[in-house]
Amino acid sequence: MSKLELISLMVTTAALFGWVSRRWLRLPITIGTMLLTVITSLILLAVSARHPAVHTWAMGLVGAIDFENLILHGMLPLLLFAGSFLLDLEALSREKLLVTLLSLPGTLLAAAASAGLMWLLLPAIGLHTTWLACLFFGALISPTDPIAVLELLRRVGVPRNIQAQLAGESLFNDGVGAVLFIALLEASRGTQPTFVDVAGFLILKAGGGLLLGIALAWIASSLMRAVDAYQVEILMTIALALGGYAVAERLSISAPLEAVAAGIALRRFNLTHRHAEIAHESLDRFWEVIDEVQNAVLFVLLGLMILAIPFSGLALRSGGVAIVTVTLVRFAVIAFIVGIMRTIEPGYLSSIRTLSWGGLRGGLSLALALAVPLQQGRNWILVATYSVVLFSIVVQGGSMDLVLGKLKIKRKEAA
Repeated sequence: MSKLELISLMVTTAALFGWVSRRWLRLPITIGTMLLTVITSLILLAVSARHPAVHTWAMGLVGAIDFENLILHGMLPLLLFAGSFLLDLEALSREKLLVTLLSLPGTLLAAAASAGLMWLLLPAIGLHTTWLACLFFGALISPTDPIAVLELLRRVGVPRNIQAQLAGESLFNDGVGAVLFIALLEASRGTQPTFVDVAGFLILKAGGGLLLGIALAWIASSLMRAVDAYQVEILMTIALALGGYAVAERLSISAPLEAVAAGIALRRFNLTHRHAEIAHESLDRFWEVIDEVQNAVLFVLLGLMILAIPFSGLALRSGGVAIVTVTLVRFAVIAFIVGIMRTIEPGYLSSIRTLSWGGLRGGLSLALALAVPLQQGRNWILVATYSVVLFSIVVQGGSMDLVLGKLKIKRKEAA
């Protein structure tokens, strides 16, 4: 299958399943698209067991897709830039302390707690694994997924302050999770990085990515102000999103944080120097469309990944343990961080339940799971991660309206 045929198949599937989701199922497009793709994939697995030709075609389809590279190096630059560029900067500024606490200590706490609970619970189901494998799982599952979270926030009405809290955390905690994951990869190869090494690595990678994103956004904004043509401005933002990400990867600094910083900084610079209203409206509409289309295709990919994951009874049980572990840890960490905020600022407005239930996982966690060394438990980690992602998107994402309704906060705007 050629690349053109593969892209055509993905986009056509996303379009058809999106139409079915809205026309007949009355489901949000992303949830319906992923569910339909998972069901189709399961049917393919069942049919391929009796028909070798179907099995050969299905495995050829999966083999033609490099899930890890496609998500991390193909779709992520545009999705992160779009999500950060469309953020409500005023609300984000008011929530910067909570976002910082959730992104840094919150992610570290979640990673350690998830690893510890998995280490304690997995032997109870007959799965004996290493502490390092549990740490790998904790590192890749602890950051919330910005793509899934931002899609949820667009679809479900929540107060501006909680939107900023969830979106800001999901955009910034990836850098912390990625650094932890890379440090664990080094440890699995025989090196033993110290706490100082990891801290320095985090500062260099994260700080470098943030500074590069801001610098490139300033250059792009300066060039955009010199012309009055929205077509050129759109091209400039595409160049910033893709080019900045590529430069960050070449410099071995955090490319995801570079994309986030570039999107936020460009938004700030453009608001400060508003020279053409039509250009700003066109930019917003363009990136909204890019975001929606890529999200639909991404959730088709997530559904297809079920064909590439080595399921077994033991691995499926590990998935159930992972769902319980991640849900409990998320609630505990959010309660702890919000408790700190309410100590610092009495009467601080937030919702522990909404922040806990709204912390979705998605394609980023799965892409990192594919990078785990085979000897470090990749098979059970993949199944556990996929189980958490499926539960997160379908159950948590699908029931967010119910959670908001019970809490009676859907129409309550932050002061």
